[in-house]
Amino acid sequence: MSVSIRQFGGRVPLAMVAIRPARLFDIPDVMRIERESFREDYPRGVFLVFLENNPDTFLVAEYNGRVIGYVMGYLRPDLEGHIMSIAVDPAYRGNGIGSALLTEVIERLINKGARYIGLEVRVSNEKAIKLYERLGFRKIKRIIGYYADGEDAYYMLMPADEWGGRN
Repeated sequence: MSVSIRQFGGRVPLAMVAIRPARLFDIPDVMRIERESFREDYPRGVFLVFLENNPDTFLVAEYNGRVIGYVMGYLRPDLEGHIMSIAVDPAYRGNGIGSALLTEVIERLINKGARYIGLEVRVSNEKAIKLYERLGFRKIKRIIGYYADGEDAYYMLMPADEWGGRN
């Protein structure tokens, strides 16, 4: 019998969540979370190439042996660390897992030499925007029609020298 996190009031002790580099066998779980989180999702090949090229900044959150979140970051040639995608399994949201994933990938990108950390977010995703702002990101510009369904995105940026460290 499997036990749902919802049976425990939806709380996950963050100390019991491991943040680690993604591995090949994590890709099906990452893809499941992606499908449950976004209106459009990346094909399997994108995750495989990203894992091969960015093994130290493609991270997963694991709880009781199950992947419950992921973040994909990379360092661009202009030394911008970029967050390509982040998502947490809907059943595990609200436990600080997204914040923990972002914190870890930001630290890793800064350690690799990132001068800035950037990302795009749907203008309608108020929860994510609040999280990013709490971590120090600022809206830099609005990108018209960024997403396949025509929704705009905010491009958000945080200078590495303004990173406050682990929150």
